[in-house]
Formats: sequence, structure tokens, C-alpha cells
Amino acid sequence: MEASGSWDAIDWNQIEDPRSRRSSQGMEEFLLEDEEVYAQGHGVVLLNTDEAGIVSVTNFRLLFVSQATKSIIELGTIPLSTIEKLNDDVKLQSLPRQYDKKQPRELLQVIGKDMRVIVFAFRPRTKQKNEVFDALRRYTKPSQLWELYAFSCDPSTVDKKSDPKMRLMKEYHRLLSEGSEFEVEKYYFRNNWRLTTVNSSYSLCSTYPSQLIVPKSISDEDLWQASTFRAGRRLPIISWCNPVSGAVLARSSQPLVGLMMNFRNNADEKLVSALCTQNVDANLPPRKLYIVDARPRANALANGAKGGGSESSSNYPKSEVLFLGIQNIHTMRDSLSRLRDYVDAHGSISSNGSSSAVSLVGDRRNRGSTWGGGSLNSMTQFSSMLGEWLNHIQNILVGASWIAAQIAQESASVLVHCSDGWDRTTQLIALACLLLDPYYRTFDGFQALVEKDWLAFGHPFAERLGIPTVSENGGSQYELLRQPSVGNLTSSPSRGSLGTPGSSSNTSVQSQTSNNSSPILLQWLDCIAQLLRLYPAAFQFSSKFLVDFMDCVLSCRFGNFLCNSEREREQSGITSSCHCMWTYLADLRASGGSFHEHINPFYDRERWRS
Repeated sequence: MEASGSWDAIDWNQIEDPRSRRSSQGMEEFLLEDEEVYAQGHGVVLLNTDEAGIVSVTNFRLLFVSQATKSIIELGTIPLSTIEKLNDDVKLQSLPRQYDKKQPRELLQVIGKDMRVIVFAFRPRTKQKNEVFDALRRYTKPSQLWELYAFSCDPSTVDKKSDPKMRLMKEYHRLLSEGSEFEVEKYYFRNNWRLTTVNSSYSLCSTYPSQLIVPKSISDEDLWQASTFRAGRRLPIISWCNPVSGAVLARSSQPLVGLMMNFRNNADEKLVSALCTQNVDANLPPRKLYIVDARPRANALANGAKGGGSESSSNYPKSEVLFLGIQNIHTMRDSLSRLRDYVDAHGSISSNGSSSAVSLVGDRRNRGSTWGGGSLNSMTQFSSMLGEWLNHIQNILVGASWIAAQIAQESASVLVHCSDGWDRTTQLIALACLLLDPYYRTFDGFQALVEKDWLAFGHPFAERLGIPTVSENGGSQYELLRQPSVGNLTSSPSRGSLGTPGSSSNTSVQSQTSNNSSPILLQWLDCIAQLLRLYPAAFQFSSKFLVDFMDCVLSCRFGNFLCNSEREREQSGITSSCHCMWTYLADLRASGGSFHEHINPFYDRERWRS
């Protein structure tokens, strides 16, 4: 900013963006490539560990460096996109005597999406706290996709060969037994399923991948007609094929049957029926089809009043419709929030085992109350909060196990959907695949599974993580391109009559983004962690790998999990502009050899290969 002669002449609306100051402020040895410092505080105490140091706000993270050890303190370092909320209205509570003289009085609380609660204490009567707080408040909620750290790297350093669409094709060919580990007849698959490029321009369904596995008896014209009968045009598509029996696991969104469940679509019924091919063994009875609706039955009926609903088994031969009763994204978000808030307010131990700063501070909402620990009422409340979250985990595990059992034991085909087909559906499909196919329990298989069912099939990561995405015209706005199936299905701002994406205003979007955030991926990883505890020899990776994987997703350091769909990622040029998370994790494992903490030492490949 150029000098303007006097302070009175300054136009405060034209204040220089701190990001234009290419300064590392003496932190060079601790910064990542292209990481810059925006604000800094010296002599700051991390109350979680009672350690003094320097706190810096960069274009990637809140960085805390110990004054004594001159090293980064991981507990006090958190990526900006992982921060869920900030609280500067924190007041000091009565402390043990040893804290009275040395405890600063200006506190800042940082609450992360990873369940961390960090409290910093700044020197009194300085501007450091306000500078750090203002920088955090501004940069933890970027208004444009390009402001994320993932886009700060030099594009020439990005591996252009790392193409997720090519990796998806490789997985499709594996599923169709071309290069598969399974000894099966390729003839069977080639004469029942096919790859179609009907969605190559994403005009069939904007939230599906460009290439799809469909029954060979179904033409592309049938697919177009069937798509009009499903919410968001997310028609039934094959996700996994059993290489021995020929049974399939398919996914879709809810059918648009209406309140009276009297609307039908011949192409949709033909497509769903084609999922039930003849059994390989002619002596077996005809293959059965299970249509699994992940929602509670009441919720499905309520969606019928808005144009959606669920199938009637009378319209789909050899089928049975079941409801799993899994709650929606809002219930899941609120459940985790209640658990975290309770731990935040009443916990006495921090993540590193020290006395938690949360037990030493309070806010006005809690009127400064703290938990003395050990009361029966407090423990009962904690058990209730934890039990509520674990009940949701159990429901997902039971549902996925049931789906896998029908395919493996009964040779039945299963079609799974919820409302939109990108949250509960993705959890169930991906978990069932993990149970059915041992390949998905390896590092390479886990990557293939995530890229197929979470990324390619359009789980809305931008909405669920609360980060910017791209608009329809290619610009970058903090806007949601899709809405969940609440409200009228045909008049939603994000859907035309056939599910065509629309637009929404920038003002309303920030509220919607907050309302649409939900720990859907975290729940799925929690389910895998539970399975890993039960069957430690069945997984090549460890629970530490799952934790680091989730941290990478939340950090937005890499481009893989940005935006809401394959189409949006292609539109924004993420593959050629951002580094790949999978490459980073693979390099991390390679650096530690066979004893790296991501590798499960109990894994028994021979025992669990089938």
C-alpha cells in the first residue's frame, strides 16, 4: 500500500490484503512449500500443554512452535480448513495456585473438525490476540476455491500422470475380471455387463462418473429414460460384481414415485430387473433382488409428499424392499456435535494426556462452569452421548453386513439408495464392498474404493466439509450446486425437473453450507476402525493410517477431495493444479519401510484373500 500523506486520508476499504506480503517472519525452517505467514503472536502459551511459543497464522494452518524446543507442537498446529469454530469470548476460571501468576488473561479457543480443542493464552494489553483472531476468522472461511492451500503449489511440480479417471477405469477392468485376482470366466461378465460412455459429458447425471458399468441388455437410450425417474438423475448403476456368482451391488437415489407411490417408469423397472441375471449354476433358484432403502420408512414416506419415495416390490419382479432406519446428515452432525460439546465442556484430559485447558476455562454460554470430574450424573451424560454416536455406527455396520451377507451367501443382487444416493448410500456400498472384497482392505484397494464410491460417484465433500466449490459457469463461489432431498424435488434451486443443477446466492450459501456439513466420511472410517479391532489380520493398513487419511482430507492440502463431484474437479482443473494425497501417503509409507506406523503388522494376506 502506497503512502497517502496522513492517516485521515486512508481508505480503509482498500487496506492491503495480508496475503500480498510474501513474508515468512523468521519461520522459514518450519514452513511447507509455498506456505506464507499472515499473522503472528509471540510469548503465547498453549494451555493444553502449558508450553510457551510462537503462534503463526499461515495460508495453510495455525502453526505453534515451542519456544523451548524450537520445534512444531502438533497438538497446537491445525490446518485452517480443519478449524470448525473460534471463540475469543473465553474467560479465565479459578485455577490452581501454581497457575495464578504466570497465566495470561487473553484467551483464544480453537475447536477443530477433528475433535481437537486448543486454547491459547496471549500476553495482556497487546494487539497480538486480535491480529491472530482476525486472520483466523478471515482465512478459515475462504470465499473462493482457489484460496485453499492446495492451489498454492507450482503447477509444474504436479504429477500430471496422476489421473483419477484412469485409475477408475483400471478398477472397472479389475471388477470385470480383466486382470482380476480371481479365477473366473471372463465370458460370463462380458456377456452380462458393459462399460458405457453415455455420461462422458456429464449430461446424463452431473454427479456420476463419466464412465459407468451397466447391464449389457440395457441401451444408452434406456439409461436416459431411466434417469428421469431418479432424484438428481442418479439412476441405478453397478458398483461391484461378485466374480463367482455374478451377483451385483448397485446404487442409485430414491425413485420419484410421489405420495401415492403410483408413478412408474418402464426404463427404470427394466434397468433394475436387469441387475438380476441368471445364476451361474443352473440348478440354483432364480436370483433375488433386494432393494435396500437406507432411510427410516417414515422418512421415505415423507419424501413421497415432496415427489420422492421408495419402490414398490410389486413393480420389480423377484424383489424385496427393506428399510435400514439410518438417520440423515443433520442427525449425524448433531450427534457428533453433542458428543464433542460434552467432552469440550466436561473433559479433564487433553489429547496428549495432560490436564485439559478445557477444564480450566469456560465461556459465557456455560457460565464458566467446569466439571470437577467423577460425578455419576456427568458419567451418565457422557455414556448417553457416546452411546448415541455408537448406535449410529452400529446401524451402518449392521446394514452393510446384511447387504454383504445376501450377496455372499444367497447370491442375491442388492440395490442400495437413500434420498440423494450420495451419503448413507455411499457409506453402505463402500463398507459392503470392503467386507466382500479383500482387495479393498489393502492400501491399493482402499484407494480404489474411495476413488470409486466416494469421489467418482459424487459424495459432496465441499458441502459436507464446508469448503468452497465451483459454480456452473466455471467461476469460483462459495455456493452449493446441489441441495439434499428436502423440499420440493422439482422446484429446488439446484434441480430442474430432471435434476439439472442450478445456482444459489452467495449470501444464503454460507448458512446452507453450515447446515449441510456432516461427518459422513468420519462415520465410515469409524466403522472400518471397529472392524479392524475385531479382525486385525484382515487389513493391510492400521488405524493410524485411517487417522492420517482423515487428517489429510480435512486439511485441504491436496486436491483429491475438493469440490462435490468428478465433473467439478475436472472443471476446476484440480488434477493438473494440486498435489495428490495418495502419492503423499505412499511416499510417507515408503520412508518408513515395512515398519511404518500405517502398516498393520498383524495382516495375514493368505488367510483373508477370499
